[in-house]
Parts: sequence; structure tokens; C-alpha cells
Amino acid sequence: MLSMVDLSLSATLLIVGSLWLALAIDRWLGEPSARWHPVVWMGFYLGWIGAFIAPQRAQTGAADYKRFGLGALAWIAGAALVLIVTAALQQGLQQLPTLLGLVLLGLLLKPLLAWRMLRGEVLAVEAALVESLPAGRTRLAWLVSRDVQALSAAEVRESAIESLAENLNDSVVAPIFWFVLLGLPGAALYRFANTADAMWGYRGVYQGRDWAWAGKWAARADDVLSWLPARLTALLLALVNGGLSLRTLRWEAGRTPSPNSGWPMAAMALALGVSLRKPGVYVLHEQGRAPLANDTGRAAVLASKVVLALAMIVTSAIVLIAFSVRELPP
Repeated sequence: MLSMVDLSLSATLLIVGSLWLALAIDRWLGEPSARWHPVVWMGFYLGWIGAFIAPQRAQTGAADYKRFGLGALAWIAGAALVLIVTAALQQGLQQLPTLLGLVLLGLLLKPLLAWRMLRGEVLAVEAALVESLPAGRTRLAWLVSRDVQALSAAEVRESAIESLAENLNDSVVAPIFWFVLLGLPGAALYRFANTADAMWGYRGVYQGRDWAWAGKWAARADDVLSWLPARLTALLLALVNGGLSLRTLRWEAGRTPSPNSGWPMAAMALALGVSLRKPGVYVLHEQGRAPLANDTGRAAVLASKVVLALAMIVTSAIVLIAFSVRELPP
């Protein structure tokens, strides 16, 4: 398997070259059409099978191990299919000439990264707010699952910035992290897990179905796979901002109920000097001011620097390791 454990010259070129190519395609072309998008296909599977595993009415508070088991089996079946298909594709690419394999691997990796779309959607919220508060709320609803109808302009900005920080990990840093470690199957598995969490990982009723137990496996799997990347995202935000207190960052990140999303959101709040909150749930950097109109753009700039810094760090590390391995005595 193409990964950090296999660092021949051709493997190094494939990993580094395909990563930069995927980022370049994302920057200049954006997302492929839905009919060719693997994450959309994952969503179709999860939506179809989810109708069979989650009840349409709220359940009692008692543990429902049957629903939990069905959710786990459905997740494992989908993950296995994703791994088999992507491993076969990657194995086939490794048999091709290096340059052709690099191009095709970059094309396959691109749909698993979504920085341009994320950045565009977040900035579109701010542009809509310029028109009117209702327009901003409507645009924000494309990004978040919470009720947006009663949010103020500052709260709309807070939600948009939070979404940017959280999805910077989910849509960029984590897929790249797992791609570097496990190749295309690693990135694809992560996006499957993250999509499953987005569709199933609710503690109660969502869109007419009770996911309290049916979605529990999906939520925990995403927590496990996101644990390291979320903290890496926070550290990268601290790095590109010129440094943050890691003790403060850790303290603020612990304010959210999620074991992972609090890290990039807290780092973004501290870097911008703003307070980010979800009413009745958490407040990050309570001493900060309310976000202003230019803070959304500042957040996008910081996140862009994270993407570039991550790509450069990965490239430097892989090249350094590859040449170190080549210089070892036989």
C-alpha cells in the first residue's frame, strides 16, 4: 500500500505530487459534479441504509442494542466497501508509469478534500449578511444543522466561523493526515466516517428519525479517527497565527461536549480574539469580543495558511524521511 511505510523514490513522488495536484485542482476547479463525487455516493448509501436502521419515532431512554448493532454493521459494511474499492484503485495506479499514476491519484484524492467549497460557503454567509440578516441566516442554514431563525448577526458570524474551523479539520486536514499514513484508502475511509457522523451522529431525533442508538457507532468512529487531526489543526492554527498559549487552548477546547471539534474552534477563537458560542452549550474565549464583519475574512485567511502550511510540512517530512531511508546502509 502506498503510504509513509513505503518511501521509495516513486512512492515519494506519488504521495507528494498527488497531494499538491489535488490541492491545485481544488483551488482552480472546485468540486466535481455530484454524479461523479465519491462523498455523494457515500451519502446515498448512508441515506438508503439509514432508513432501515433508525426508527421514525423517538425511543425510550432504555439502551437499544439492536439498533446499535444494526448501525455498527451498516457502518462496517460501507467502510469495507470503501476500503476495498480504493485499495484496488490505488494498487492499479502503482502499476502505471509514475507520472500517469500521480495524475490519476491526484484526481481521485481531490473529491476527498473540499477547501475551496468550504471557504466559499463561509464567505457567502458574510456576503449574505451584507444584504440582510434573514439572507445571512438562510445562507448559514446550508452549513449548519442548528435552528438559525433566531440568530443575531453576530451569532450568524460565530456559527460561520465555527463551521469553518471545524470543517477545516473534517474536509482538509484529517483527509490529508490519513492519506499520508494509509494512502487513498485512508482518506476515503475518513470521509466515509465523517459523512456517517454528519448524517447519523445525533443524540436524538433528526429529520424524523431517532439516531440515539442507531448512530452511536458512527459518532464514536468519527471521534476516534478525528482525534489526532483535530489537535493537529489547532496546532497549525496556532503556528500560522504566530503562537498561542497551549495551556489556554487546551482549557478552551475542553468547554465543548465534543472531544475533537472544540480544538480547531477554540484555536480560531483565540487567534481572532473573538468569542464563539453555542447558546446553552458552550462559550469559547469568553473574554473575546463579538465577531465583526471582517473577522470572517480573517478566519478564511488563517485557514488558507493552515492548508498551505500542512502541505509544506507534509512534503518536507516525506522527502526528508525518504532520503534518510535511502542513505541507510543495506
